[in-house]
Amino acid sequence: ALGATVATLLSVSAQAQTIRAVMHADIKIIDPIWTSAYNVRNYGYMVYDTLLAMDEKLAVQPQMLEGWKISDDKLTYTFTLRDGLKFHDGAPVTSADCIASLQRWAPKDAMGQKLFSMVKELTPVDDKSFVMVLTEPYGL
Repeated sequence: ALGATVATLLSVSAQAQTIRAVMHADIKIIDPIWTSAYNVRNYGYMVYDTLLAMDEKLAVQPQMLEGWKISDDKLTYTFTLRDGLKFHDGAPVTSADCIASLQRWAPKDAMGQKLFSMVKELTPVDDKSFVMVLTEPYGL
């Protein structure tokens, strides 16, 4: 009986659950790139994924990435996507999709503008990896 109870509890905890969030204001725009409203940013973090995230100690960790490599001269970053990334319709997320998203984000975001002022090129290697080459090392 104990084994059956534990098995049931484990299977229940592994099932998909619905998260309900109450925003402080209506969400009129669902694209966090086109507005600086905090409720849209918060919504974005709940439904969209990011290449990198910070852990509880504010250390940068891979999220959509399997990992990345930095060249010895600190100018070339090679990013590799983790397996199994898909869009809502089941289509796979590719390196070309990530490049397009970065290029869309950069002109609208202060950090993106600063970073991309030093980006020499951003190119796909294959469907799962892409390279960012900088004109000079960038600490952030």
